[in-house]
Amino acid sequence: MRIDKKRLELSIEELGRIGQTPRGGLTRLALTDEDKRGRDWMVARMREAGLSVTVDQMGNIFGERAGAAPLPPVMMGSHVDSVPTGGRYDGQLGVLCGLEVIRALDDQKIRTRHPVTLAIFTNEEGARFQPAMIASGVMAGKIALEDAYNARDKDGIRLVDELERIGYLGAEPCVARPFRAYLELHIEQGPFLEEEGLSVGVVEGIVAIAWSRLTIHGVQDHAGPTPMRIRRDALVAAAEVIGGVRQIAREIGGDLVTTVGNLVVAPNIVNAIPGRVTLSIDMRDPLDATLDRARARLESIVREACEQEGVRYELEHYWRVPYTPFDRDVVDTVERAARAAGARYRRIRSGAGHDAQYMAAIGPAGMVFVPSREGRSHCEEEFTPIADIEYGAHTLLLAALDLAGRA
Repeated sequence: MRIDKKRLELSIEELGRIGQTPRGGLTRLALTDEDKRGRDWMVARMREAGLSVTVDQMGNIFGERAGAAPLPPVMMGSHVDSVPTGGRYDGQLGVLCGLEVIRALDDQKIRTRHPVTLAIFTNEEGARFQPAMIASGVMAGKIALEDAYNARDKDGIRLVDELERIGYLGAEPCVARPFRAYLELHIEQGPFLEEEGLSVGVVEGIVAIAWSRLTIHGVQDHAGPTPMRIRRDALVAAAEVIGGVRQIAREIGGDLVTTVGNLVVAPNIVNAIPGRVTLSIDMRDPLDATLDRARARLESIVREACEQEGVRYELEHYWRVPYTPFDRDVVDTVERAARAAGARYRRIRSGAGHDAQYMAAIGPAGMVFVPSREGRSHCEEEFTPIADIEYGAHTLLLAALDLAGRA
């Protein structure tokens, strides 16, 4: 059994044109017009493949290929939303490889005991509405539906209003649904597989993630007449915090990574002392205890920086996902599939969050990684060679068939 490489390559190209940037990347933010077009394209392909398509209250899309028995499905999934000026492989490669698995089963006229379902999750990236993985989080019962509906983007637009506007506010309840197993193919978004000349990563789990939001209130004033001795500059305090966030990772060491990725300065003009700054803090580590240490150190750094500059602050720890180990039997199944596909592979851990993290709270889950060139992702240079994609998709096919069983 093989997947159709040329058909998969064409699908990657066609879906990649929706929201394409001039440099060949992708901007398809969740629930924008571009996201609607991407969703519509996927739904059309799912129906062409004979899948029964439904949409739930969070806009999650499910396409089911019937099985021979009334059993829980083997579910494959990922997302089609992107970050701004991102790449065409993050997320959408997973749904396209899942679609290709279903097409390959049809080509070979293979009937499975369990149904096989393709899932597309809403707002995985968290680039427009926060937190990330919001729709799979609702499905897993980790995020309240009302909280998700009331999430707002930078323009104050509610998630639920955008779901309705683009026609993806579905009728089905967004609740945990039983499944035989959940599989997600994704690019690694790191350098390790490429550095080792491997085509497939058998993912054992996903690191713990903590997001915080810091708002610093200084005193806005004129940049010229205001003496340095009476300034209360919110941006100066923020700069100390940003350097401190990097220092946390250096001090604690190990696998801890820390990032300040978003900075909003007000009034953000040349000749005014910043009166307010809001910034994000992203911290990740395989050990939850390490994140506890990092968070305590962050609080100390923020307090010291703000006291030194004489400014007020609010520090909100608003999202935390613990380390997620994947189901041992599913991981072993993926490893057998990689070996049977002839792929060079190794076991690996994910440093990025994925919908599989929440799906693992519902039932048995696992992931298949394929390499990222130079480890680059969330950028227009994101790329995975088609030869590696073929090995990954073939691994996904064999694992899904193993778990679904032949009728």
